[in-house]
Amino acid sequence: MEKSGHLNIGFWIHALITLLAWIGPFLFNWKVMLVAYLIVFLQHVVLGKCLLNDTHGTPEEDYNTFYSLVFEFLGFQPNRKRLHFLARKIFVPGLALFTVFWQVYLGIGSLVF
Repeated sequence: MEKSGHLNIGFWIHALITLLAWIGPFLFNWKVMLVAYLIVFLQHVVLGKCLLNDTHGTPEEDYNTFYSLVFEFLGFQPNRKRLHFLARKIFVPGLALFTVFWQVYLGIGSLVF
């Protein structure tokens, strides 16, 4: 499939949600963020895929992820298998731990709610 075919409304929704996952620890209460991270993590574990990839035509085969799509669109050739592992097993739990560390341990409140 042509690269530009992936840049539909589903791609931009996925991009927004991914951005919120990364900046969410600063914006939203840790309890809300933990629920969001748990939902994402469970879809990877239970369903074995990211549901949002379907919205922009990114197949789950060959270790495709949203991150690999973006990197490849920008001209990079990441190791998809490693990036898949990082995206599915490290990023989400890591962001959850960071959120608790930032807000609970350090006591820095969220900016929005």
